[in-house]
Amino acid sequence: MRALVVTAHPLEESFNCALRRTIVQTLNDAGHEVDVCDLYAENFQPVLDAGMRSRYFDPAVNRTGVEHYVERLFAAEALILCFPVWCFGPPAILKGFMDRVLIPGVSFALGDDGRMHPNLRHIRHLVGVTTYGRSRLDAWYIGDPPRRIITRYLRWFMAKDVRVRYLPLYNLHRSDALHEARDHAPFLQRVSSEMRKLG
Repeated sequence: MRALVVTAHPLEESFNCALRRTIVQTLNDAGHEVDVCDLYAENFQPVLDAGMRSRYFDPAVNRTGVEHYVERLFAAEALILCFPVWCFGPPAILKGFMDRVLIPGVSFALGDDGRMHPNLRHIRHLVGVTTYGRSRLDAWYIGDPPRRIITRYLRWFMAKDVRVRYLPLYNLHRSDALHEARDHAPFLQRVSSEMRKLG
């Protein structure tokens, strides 16, 4: 299976990057074809400027500048997003990826009736791996936008039977070393286990 792993953290020493390494290693070990899209390493430009917005609804030209990312998305059978939750949302670079790549003719098609129709129906697995600095209760109170983006918004573009998994780690920024030893290693194991289930 071809998996596109999109990651969004600028620090290689971060726990989020440890998650990325776990994801990629597990998928490789299982024999999957893995395409790692590290948005920071690739210097992805997230801003949807005036020119891009003006051609947004024209599939003939709206892929200009992101053609390579569109090709990678169309080649994938699994989409895995690995990112930190900042200010109760995805990092700006990942939001910009959605703004610039999940465009008409890519993530959805506009029918003659003006309605949107899913266009990523070849993707059979959608996984979100996220870390929160705050508690689950805090995220729930705000509405947990990252969870909704993965489990509701993105899943709509994909196959009706797409398998969706959302793997969050809350309270990442607690300074208790015992907490880290107790919670972080099992989370890495959980993520690895979920990656082994893809297929």
